[in-house]
Amino acid sequence: MKPSLHVLTGCTAAGKTEWALRWAEARGAEIVSCDSLLFYRGLDLGTAKPTAAEQGRVPHHLIDILDVTERMDVARYVSLARAAVAEILARGREVLVVGGSGFYLRSFFAAVADQVAVPPAVRMEVALLSTESALARLQMLNPSGLAGLDAANPRRVTRALERCLASGRTVAELAAEFARQPGPFADYRVELTRIERPPAELNARIASRVGVMLRDGLVAEVRQLAVVGLRENPSASRAIGYREVLAFLDGALAESALAAEIAKNTRALVKKQRTWFRTQLPEHRVVPSGDLAVDGLFPG
Repeated sequence: MKPSLHVLTGCTAAGKTEWALRWAEARGAEIVSCDSLLFYRGLDLGTAKPTAAEQGRVPHHLIDILDVTERMDVARYVSLARAAVAEILARGREVLVVGGSGFYLRSFFAAVADQVAVPPAVRMEVALLSTESALARLQMLNPSGLAGLDAANPRRVTRALERCLASGRTVAELAAEFARQPGPFADYRVELTRIERPPAELNARIASRVGVMLRDGLVAEVRQLAVVGLRENPSASRAIGYREVLAFLDGALAESALAAEIAKNTRALVKKQRTWFRTQLPEHRVVPSGDLAVDGLFPG
């Protein structure tokens, strides 16, 4: 029988942290983060990172492992997550993966990165091309078509061209090969549960959470992070909470408008998350936020 891997997800502000802590304490489990911002040291208030006291209740993994100027990608995440899962299971403990970052979350259910290694020389060659030239080159290498690739997305065109040049294969051939590739956690029995809250309740929690962040020093946190390179990290600097405070520090947003802007953008993110969970995740259990029976959080 495959070893079990429990995954808990839900929208921003749904209450994943407390649910995860209670379940992990009850089961003697350890937590592996699946949040794209918790990797970074110093991104604390704006991410609602589990506090030192909360992390003291249950061992956590993949939190505070990078400086803000470092990069994380899904291939690196999978490698780190697989190592953490193996170590936890080797200690005879259960694993609870917690988070809502879509691309990283998806890695537990399907392949998310191909096996094509792109040499630095190829990357540099493609980087020197204009968007129009890159698309023309890609079309020349794929006379039978681009197999549904979004040709209006410059980043996808660039990545496809890099892989075609590095592998000598067409977009369609690469897509077919990727579809046959097993997911990185295919050797585990992955059990997924999503916590759900009514929209009105979630909106109230978002407003409260934003107020607490600002009261506890989010502006000071971002000001300090900006000194050590926050702006050099596109993912972190564009994250909700951080981008609005950076706009304030740059004089583009009034301090009095910060809370409303962060809350508005968080609600928009939640709307996108709901759609993503509904369309991209495999069949899973949905638990209402008011159900406190953590023992039954996962099926079986």
